[in-house]
Amino acid sequence: MSRAARSAVLPVDKGPGVTSFQVVEQVRRVLRAPRVGHGGTLDPDATGVLPLLIGEATKLTPYLVDLDKVYVATVRLGVVTDTQDASGTVLETRPVPPVDRATAEAALVPFVGAILQVPPMHSAIRRGGRRLYELARAGQTVDREPRLVVVHEIALLDLRPPELTLSVRCGKGTYVRTLAADLGEALGCGASLAALRRTRVGPYTLDAAVPWAELAGTPDPARLWERCLAPDSALAGHPALTLDAAGERAFGHGQPVGAALPDGLVRVYGRDGALVGVGRAAGGRVRPERLLHADPPRPRILPA
Repeated sequence: MSRAARSAVLPVDKGPGVTSFQVVEQVRRVLRAPRVGHGGTLDPDATGVLPLLIGEATKLTPYLVDLDKVYVATVRLGVVTDTQDASGTVLETRPVPPVDRATAEAALVPFVGAILQVPPMHSAIRRGGRRLYELARAGQTVDREPRLVVVHEIALLDLRPPELTLSVRCGKGTYVRTLAADLGEALGCGASLAALRRTRVGPYTLDAAVPWAELAGTPDPARLWERCLAPDSALAGHPALTLDAAGERAFGHGQPVGAALPDGLVRVYGRDGALVGVGRAAGGRVRPERLLHADPPRPRILPA
């Protein structure tokens, strides 16, 4: 079995009306892969890039979730819903004041940078062992602590009141529908998210993603494997370290190895070029943080 068949990343362009879990299950069934995960949930009505991690690559999920993401969001002014998007029940409608580009762009300025967001009730955050959306469906509303999130950039792509279209580049944990609702409050008319499309997750773009229509049919597993990317694609941008036999043996046993690298995450490779794990460099040493064991069998390394 090839290395790709055991450990890989497959970017998918998720379609509307499909849950992230359904996409995972479809890939697991088609590829007969025992372990498949994803790198950041998309709401059912949202579309766009959903990177799937297969086999040993699932161990890289925390790093992929940390990657920045880019969305194209359509915001509808004057409509407030209980879910902050178009899937919810309309709570109220308000008149929309005149909004020109200058007004909209000025209203967006406070939402760029490190900001506090109150997570929506219709979210997967746990409270007392239950998901918030479970409490919301039971008619309960609980206090939620604001969370610090980072919005790197917002660009106004189009303005056709009562709708405006935004490009949002943000870090993990950011709710774009909450951003839409908060923007509506800033403009004095309320708002909700009318449509959302994720165009990028870290290095993964729509151009490299398998369309959901293709995946939902009867895809050829061999062709699908060909679309898979190497696990270390999730770590693009981090420095690399290639170990010799002694270093690889030590690293595989959880021991730090010496390396003159900047502090932070490091992609760690064996002497044959296979990714063996993720390390964290500090003070001239690289300590193992995640180990991967999906590489082809190699001769056993015996101590000298």
